[in-house]
Amino acid sequence: MRKGERTRQEIIRRAAPVFNQKGYDGAALSDLMGATGLEKGGIYRHFASKQALAAEAFDYAWAQTFRARVHDLGVIANSIDRLKQMVANFVERRGTIPGGCPLLNTAVDTDDGNDVLRERARKALEGWRSYVAGIVQEGIKARQIHKHADPRKVAMLLISSLEGAIMVARLTRSDEPLEVVQRYLDGYLEDALRAEPQQPPLRS
Repeated sequence: MRKGERTRQEIIRRAAPVFNQKGYDGAALSDLMGATGLEKGGIYRHFASKQALAAEAFDYAWAQTFRARVHDLGVIANSIDRLKQMVANFVERRGTIPGGCPLLNTAVDTDDGNDVLRERARKALEGWRSYVAGIVQEGIKARQIHKHADPRKVAMLLISSLEGAIMVARLTRSDEPLEVVQRYLDGYLEDALRAEPQQPPLRS
């Protein structure tokens, strides 16, 4: 990687917490300069605009967050257990990027405008939903998940429950909403989605 590209990536890495904590409008140029150690010209030598930097910073923050949420899922064979681990990762691995969930933060921050960042958040949500739906589809195929389960609806239930819980937890400054939702989702996955084990045929 060339020096210019290394500098660019370092700007993104250092700017990501600023945008995630302060929002797009709240992140002043002075905040970005303080975080990166660069003057205005040094930042905008690598980015066409503040919005361009914010978009790249969101992608970085989301990639780090998503990596934490799917940590170790690939080594779990059963799809239900994989989904339960994803829920546990969400609850237990929340300190990846200062400021909390970049998806939730950006969705709220761009509700009244900034179509560029809103579209980035929408694509991130859709990618996460597709990932979870893929686990459900694999589980149905492997007869680990009930065949009548709707993968995309299950994915949206899990994501909406978790993101809603993180919002309430922040408002109440309590982990209880996350703990309640984790217990509920674990029960839902076990009781409503886990397929009954296949019984061997009786021998005559």
